[in-house]
Amino acid sequence: MIMKVFCSNDRKSNLPEGYDDYIDIKCGSDIGFHFWDKNMRFDGEFSNLAIDLLYISVFVFVMDRKVLRKQQPDNWTRNFELNVPVSDIVFWNNQKLLLNEMISFLSGDNWNFSFREKELLDEKDYYDSKKYKKTEVKIYDSVCMLSGGLDSYIGAIDLLEEKTKKVLFVSHYGGGKGTKEYQDLAFESLKNEYALEKADYMQFYVTCKNGVEDTTRTRSLMFFAHAIALASGFNTDTSLFIPENGFISLNIPLSGARFGSSSTRTTHPYYMKMLKTLIENMKLRISIINPYQLKTKGEMILECKNKSLLKTNYTDTMSCSHPDVGRYDKESEPMHCGSCIPCIIRRAAIYKGFGVDETEIRDFNLNKTEAAKLNKNAFLQRINKFNKNNAILEIQKSGVIDENLSELSEMYCRGIEEIKSFFMEVVK
Repeated sequence: MIMKVFCSNDRKSNLPEGYDDYIDIKCGSDIGFHFWDKNMRFDGEFSNLAIDLLYISVFVFVMDRKVLRKQQPDNWTRNFELNVPVSDIVFWNNQKLLLNEMISFLSGDNWNFSFREKELLDEKDYYDSKKYKKTEVKIYDSVCMLSGGLDSYIGAIDLLEEKTKKVLFVSHYGGGKGTKEYQDLAFESLKNEYALEKADYMQFYVTCKNGVEDTTRTRSLMFFAHAIALASGFNTDTSLFIPENGFISLNIPLSGARFGSSSTRTTHPYYMKMLKTLIENMKLRISIINPYQLKTKGEMILECKNKSLLKTNYTDTMSCSHPDVGRYDKESEPMHCGSCIPCIIRRAAIYKGFGVDETEIRDFNLNKTEAAKLNKNAFLQRINKFNKNNAILEIQKSGVIDENLSELSEMYCRGIEEIKSFFMEVVK
């Protein structure tokens, strides 16, 4: 079944004939979206195409949350057709195939888009507002994603230690515990250590008020699109840093189960290549960089340029895929579960980097839930069956990789060894 969705930014309440759903980015009862509430003023103006991409990403994210995977015939794949208002129909029609493929790969669904002319340009209203005219112009040449996780924290530290770039940090949160709190802690420690200003950090709230699906594989596009929109207004060549370890970005299936599609493709080389192509086609002066594409998470810790700061604050970062699951047991504070795929990779990395992990976790031995046992067994199977001679083939199971194959396969081998040591010496 294909769900046809009419997307809007002009508060029209009528559902055109032939559509199954209607969503409006300005309807507060459906979507929480507060991009224009910020005080944002840079050396130039935002690209209309970048704002189009931001809106597309929000519409995709909302529908990703509104439709349950378990109701699909294969318990996963959904089919969407979105009609979206844009500032340049010709451009987006020319990018349709790329956009369809990029977002379908990211989420593991089938996405198709059609476009119509945008009647309201919200960026124009923002420029005409008193808020914009009174806001001080800020000058940056770099953007760094700050998710509240360990990788992004290391990335921020390493970038600030270079002392050569003017960096704007960008976060997204959408409700629930364990996201905003850790982002705030991460930036506060960076601000204190490197004498940053409050304005050097922008934290955006986007949520689907009626969301029921928790996998949210398209969140990363929406997260990145905020940064792309901001960077489009810098009026200079800009680096967009997306720090994530190369092992998890490869998204390699751990077993016959669907672990590959069930974990993030946020920085998979194939997805990143398509996103870079789209940005080039948009004529934006933005270069996307993941400095750790060829590093394991443990190597990121070992090579951090301010390891003492990292060691003091790593427990105040959140890598868990469901940190507030404790609410079912009437726990009030977010905590690492210790047994999801991101948690296992994090624990192995911290063991490699620090020897002792002081992070508070719920399930040390990965045996408290069926999901924990499944994850543990999947990792053990992958370790037991691992053959480094097949690594180049293994790393291509989740998507096409046509660059740095040898380097990526070597990094993957090191990542397997990192996790093997963790299971052999910590979780026995």
